[in-house]
Amino acid sequence: MVSDNELFALGLGLKSPWYLEDQRLEMDKQPHELHLRIGVERGSQFPCPICGKKAKAHDFRESTWRHLNFFQHHCYLTAPVPRVRCPEHGVKQSEVPWARKGSGFTLLFEQAALMLAREMPVASAARIMGITDKRLWRVVLHYVEQAMAELDLSTVEAIGLDETASKRGHNYITVFIDMQRRERPVLFAVPGKGKAAVAAFAQHLKAHGGECGRIAEVVCDMSGAFLSGVHEQFPEAEVTVDWFHIVQLFTRSVDEVRKAEARDTVLPKHCRWAVLKGKETKRTAKQQEALDELLNTGFDTATAWLIKEKLRWVREAKTVQAVRNRITRFIRFARELIGDSFALEPMAKALETLERHAERVIRRWTSTYTNARMEGFNSLFQAARARARGYSTNRTFIAMVYLIGAPIQLLVKST
Repeated sequence: MVSDNELFALGLGLKSPWYLEDQRLEMDKQPHELHLRIGVERGSQFPCPICGKKAKAHDFRESTWRHLNFFQHHCYLTAPVPRVRCPEHGVKQSEVPWARKGSGFTLLFEQAALMLAREMPVASAARIMGITDKRLWRVVLHYVEQAMAELDLSTVEAIGLDETASKRGHNYITVFIDMQRRERPVLFAVPGKGKAAVAAFAQHLKAHGGECGRIAEVVCDMSGAFLSGVHEQFPEAEVTVDWFHIVQLFTRSVDEVRKAEARDTVLPKHCRWAVLKGKETKRTAKQQEALDELLNTGFDTATAWLIKEKLRWVREAKTVQAVRNRITRFIRFARELIGDSFALEPMAKALETLERHAERVIRRWTSTYTNARMEGFNSLFQAARARARGYSTNRTFIAMVYLIGAPIQLLVKST
């Protein structure tokens, strides 16, 4: 018959020279604690952590690790950790097969914790695991940063980049993705935005086997700082401005016109969402009434909305020549509507931006890449941030970005 110690040893996957020496259940603690003591066979040799050659133990130092729960009981492993006397490297602490060096958890415990951290806020995962979120963050950061350090970027040829808020206020990180990668495309994230962020990615790319000269296309918004950084770091790359950013620019300009007009004029109720929504987007009855009143009364907000909606006609162009002609005609049409109106100045600025970046926008018609994927991932990142009620540092937020979207393998090797 298999003894209790043998049964636990099988469950732990212990192999010679390790064996289960003793086990006890402490019922006077809440939650109850199961303590498993691991022993080692006398005269055993252990590998040097540097060269891997086996050597005799110099001495032992006892350590304890938190393991996966045994049913409802918290489980702890205690074992003598050997220090080996290597002929080449001297006395060094060897490693045990069930835990990584320096960790207070077993590999199986860390594996379960990482799986939970990927699916829910770290604070919630920590409560389930019965540890503090600070200790769990140390586990997450270790494995994420270790995996990112091994990333191979030698084949990257097209990138997309965008900033996403890391905290309330003007706090951002910039995220870079591989436009050719179908799944988990995040390559890099860095605090801040603009030229410095692009330079940081260029260094990251080189450090992981990539080449700046190999980048053929960059998809981004019309930020002057981003564009300056791209031209400086990736001079061979073509820049594509996604149509999404054009629509976003004009939508914001419409809202600026509405806000300014609302300070001097009583606008119809419910007009905010009436004009922010596209023509084909379903509106409530009150929103539709507000839009009809705006259009019939001749408010500046209505003129701005008409200009924004005319962008659909531009987007429907099928060829590069067609879209070039339509952009030219759209700009002429919009300027005629704006005239000398000071109230429509935000729309005039949006037109100037479109005209300045027209060729980068037109490149979207020949490119196979779109920044919609980047925006989709930004939504995931912000959803994770909202569930966690924010992250205390950029480092933890970036770790979560990698955990959600980077092509890294985090399955921990276990016994």
